[in-house]
Amino acid sequence: MERYEILVINLGSSSTKVAYYINDTCMVKANLAHLSEELKQYDSIWKQADMRMDAIEKFLDENGIDKGKLAAVVSRGGHTRPLTGGTYLINQVMLEESASEVYGNHACDLGLVLASRLARYGARPMTANTPVTDEFEPLARYSGLPEIERRSSFHALNHKGAARHYAKETGRDYGSLNLIVVHMGGGISVAAHKRGKMVDANNGLAGDGPFSTNRSGGLPVGSLISECFSGKYTQKQMMRRVNGEGGMLAYVGESDTLTVERRAESGDESCAMVLDAMAYQVSKEIGACAAVLAGQVDAVILTGGMAHSERLTGFIEERVGFIAPIVRYPGEYEMQSLAENAYEVLCKKQPLLIMEQGGEHV
Repeated sequence: MERYEILVINLGSSSTKVAYYINDTCMVKANLAHLSEELKQYDSIWKQADMRMDAIEKFLDENGIDKGKLAAVVSRGGHTRPLTGGTYLINQVMLEESASEVYGNHACDLGLVLASRLARYGARPMTANTPVTDEFEPLARYSGLPEIERRSSFHALNHKGAARHYAKETGRDYGSLNLIVVHMGGGISVAAHKRGKMVDANNGLAGDGPFSTNRSGGLPVGSLISECFSGKYTQKQMMRRVNGEGGMLAYVGESDTLTVERRAESGDESCAMVLDAMAYQVSKEIGACAAVLAGQVDAVILTGGMAHSERLTGFIEERVGFIAPIVRYPGEYEMQSLAENAYEVLCKKQPLLIMEQGGEHV
């Protein structure tokens, strides 16, 4: 059996997750926190490159990991033109599109740069199931206005990871299953997985669907337009209201689910209601995805940090348990999913895809 050493990196706004795998088994991992005082000195994500690279190389050195023996460095992907799901080589085309910020910008965009830097030791730099993964069917793209197309923008990596984990756990092929996967974290996204493709989903990163801990989700359109033109807010302020200051935070002044749940259990009716309302909206979105799949659903998978909540998951199961069995995978599968995709490429079980210059969709 071939032995492949793989480094996984996953950049967040204030942390860098790293993990060292041999084949698809994690040997050591760490969550490298970056203090707010340290981050304040940088006025953009891109200027954090050296600081983050130093932290990663320190992790490697402290754990005796030989950079020259790494077969792959795989990072959570950044923002480029829409991509079909799969594992991609981080090449110059991808780096340039990500750096342009035309398609969005997040710490994970810097991850592409760091993986590429680490490749100088001989590893292949890769990314998999990026945030711009787009496998929507044509009908899913209609919004109601020709100039506004519904687009795929959600937690694709964790969706694919949880779905593939379920398939493996049950001894089935992901490509043969119809699943509804619900990611419940800072944002909430619900997607219909139709025989290995994520054919429809709410915009869980900055748009419609259920409200979450600090995002408003879909809002009544007329009222939203009135707020936008009320003169009380700039465009930037309105964007912040719906993504960062909305959702549960706007109702009860708190975005930590466990804190709100404890307050609800102590008799705070406003906290109890907002938790139930959030689960209610998730249940409605699951029902919508069941319609997309014509009622042929093998399982409903609940994942993400909020899947730890017995109250939320219990509420959801009461309302949608009739659709299909409810499976809970609390937490996230991003690191494992990145490692497994890289390993499958190295084993030639899946192709390594290449972004070419130009074109609207890969």
